[in-house]
Amino acid sequence: MISAIFVPPLSDSNTSILDLSVHNPRFNSEIYQDIAKFSRFIQDSKGSNKYGVGGYLEHRKMYESHENFATGQQDYRNIHLGVDIWAEAGTEVFAPMDGIIHSFQVNEGSGNYGPTILLAHQIRGEKIYSLYGHLSSHDLEGLIPGQEIRQGQLMAHIGNPSENGGWPPHLHFQLIRDLQNFVGDYPGVCSQRDLDFYAQNCPNPALFMKD
Repeated sequence: MISAIFVPPLSDSNTSILDLSVHNPRFNSEIYQDIAKFSRFIQDSKGSNKYGVGGYLEHRKMYESHENFATGQQDYRNIHLGVDIWAEAGTEVFAPMDGIIHSFQVNEGSGNYGPTILLAHQIRGEKIYSLYGHLSSHDLEGLIPGQEIRQGQLMAHIGNPSENGGWPPHLHFQLIRDLQNFVGDYPGVCSQRDLDFYAQNCPNPALFMKD
């Protein structure tokens, strides 16, 4: 069961599980290369539900449409390392746990995160980071590194395609153990070659999304 502890308040009654993987024949290049068709696909997949969710370690063909996901070694970063929560632009995003602002920035470019916030947390003595991508630009205004964020605090809003990297509106939520000196950014997808490392360094966000 999806837990309402994670905000947006996901529940079995308001959330559909979405499959954007290579195993879904309905999700093809005709759809993901056209944002209007992509947006309709998301809406149709959600049905009457407010949210669509899914994507951890999902192999997605759609990243091969963006040059910035090419590795330079004849393959692509096409394994998704977070969870996507598909919802309308402007949907409020609340912190799922206590933390402090580590860093933030606008990650420019087609297919990128757009406005991004990273929080640092202490969980059972272990430091872990959470990344929130594809936000609204105004959410970064007034933020200060080290600023405390409390569980349940309004911290951001889902951005629109003109500011979020050119995607149908959604939140990219990712957990990271070692930021590897990244600031305001961290890879949200990896190649199959690097999957073992990233799967260990980016644990399943469902830890904070399910009972």
